[in-house]
Amino acid sequence: MMDASADRPATTRRVVWRLALFMLILVVGEWYVKWNPYYHKAFVAAAKHSLGPSIISGKTDVAPAVSWSAAWHYALAYYQAVWQAVILGVVVGAAVQVLVPRDWLLRVFGRGRAASAVAGAALAVPGMMCTCCSAPIVVGLRKQQVSTGPALAFWLGNPILNPATIVFAGFVLGWNFALIRILFGLILVLAVGVVANRWWPQAPLPAAASLAVQEVTSRDDRPLVQRFVRQLGAISLSVLPLYIVLVLVVGAMRAWLFPAIDFSHATGLLWIVGLTLAGTVFVIPTAGEVPIIQTLMQYGLGLGPAYALLLTLPAISAPSMAMVWRHFPAKAMLLAAGSTVLIGIVAGLVGWL
Repeated sequence: MMDASADRPATTRRVVWRLALFMLILVVGEWYVKWNPYYHKAFVAAAKHSLGPSIISGKTDVAPAVSWSAAWHYALAYYQAVWQAVILGVVVGAAVQVLVPRDWLLRVFGRGRAASAVAGAALAVPGMMCTCCSAPIVVGLRKQQVSTGPALAFWLGNPILNPATIVFAGFVLGWNFALIRILFGLILVLAVGVVANRWWPQAPLPAAASLAVQEVTSRDDRPLVQRFVRQLGAISLSVLPLYIVLVLVVGAMRAWLFPAIDFSHATGLLWIVGLTLAGTVFVIPTAGEVPIIQTLMQYGLGLGPAYALLLTLPAISAPSMAMVWRHFPAKAMLLAAGSTVLIGIVAGLVGWL
């Protein structure tokens, strides 16, 4: 009978080249979609102190009335900004299931300790995606049995801890906004991750620890390309249809969420709470909160509500929650949404007081 150790070098080589292929996809995709464009955009923000018009109202001072036309035009503007990142998210979400050994993921993210939440948040920083675009990756991680805490930390950390957006906020809105984003963003991401780790047990760790012991947890002998295409289709069908519908719905409702009213006295607690809730529901592309806040402050929005929007607009949205809802415990989604609202209110109160 042949010793199983004889196959170990070949298996190790397969794992190494698959990991190398995964990193190639990830790094090239991130450079093309995020890192290179944002590098150049930072110089624009520094020179002009603006990122362009608000996606809510465009070049006008108010959002359009609720209608199919408003839904359609918002969806066009939104998808024009995010379509490349959505494709990258779907591709990486499929690749993480096919190319990365599950035991590796579980050893980094499967432990129910604070360190795994920190790891999820740290790996989110270079991602720089909105929660909708990172949702397919999170779905892939959850299908690989990554624990709730680090998966939520990765999901929230992508938009909240995005270093490019923080730099944009500093140049356009002021460096006090950048500081508030870093401080309360870290609190939100790490608190949700750590609490989720305590409330939901971690995935069991595989017994094997070597590089090549567990190429995949459930054996699948189909060709690699076939498995990748299958996962690509599964993730797309899982997250994209409802995402497309809800972006239309939320885009149509933006005149209700951000009504045409006098913002000259928009500083009190009711404004903070109201805009916190609106920011938690609304969907925006990456860094879209910066021109939104800049526009509203030009019409008199106070510092407190502006801080609240700085945290809640990028953190989550109705479409992004719908995309990942069935891959988490329902209470974990409520934890993420409730924590976002709470942190938004607290940050708003800091600006108000």
